[in-house]
Amino acid sequence: MEIVPRVKGILLKPRETWLEIKEEPAEVKDLFTSYAAVLAAVPPLASFVGFSLVGLSLLGMHYRRPFFSGIGHLIVSYVFSLLGLYVVGLIIEALAPSFGSRKNQLQAMKVAVYSWTPAWLAGVLLIFPSLAPLSMLVSLYSLYLFYVGLPILMETPADKVIGYVIVTILVSIVVSLVIGGLSSALFGFGRG
Repeated sequence: MEIVPRVKGILLKPRETWLEIKEEPAEVKDLFTSYAAVLAAVPPLASFVGFSLVGLSLLGMHYRRPFFSGIGHLIVSYVFSLLGLYVVGLIIEALAPSFGSRKNQLQAMKVAVYSWTPAWLAGVLLIFPSLAPLSMLVSLYSLYLFYVGLPILMETPADKVIGYVIVTILVSIVVSLVIGGLSSALFGFGRG
């Protein structure tokens, strides 16, 4: 699978692309090594550049994450984001029967991996720390992709889609907060 056509498809023609994704033979390992591992690197790399090299000015003071702390944060953020993604995929699969959906680990991982595409791409805005809120706003498109893809890949009945999406998103937020908290606790900011 080529990344650029898949990214274009999932962003510009999500419904059609989800239908293609559903039928594609794949392995979880391939989803992570050929797609997620590449795109998940964007936010940590951009964050390193933005917060360790560029820095953030606030209230007349300039803050930068120290260089080696930034490298550590980059590595930990990257690894934890992939781990978190895998956990979210497992959660999608585990919740499936509760919402009348088909339990299928591969399809659950596909939903998790491909729906995060906009959030990963929006991470490039972290090169300029003042654009971090815009990055978060653009990342919301991931929620829409998740909403569209979940019922297609997990074969969720129409009347249960909203509940499944909401519960999964809430659990995903908790996973993200834990990962972000651990990463920040290990490698915080310093004055530069």
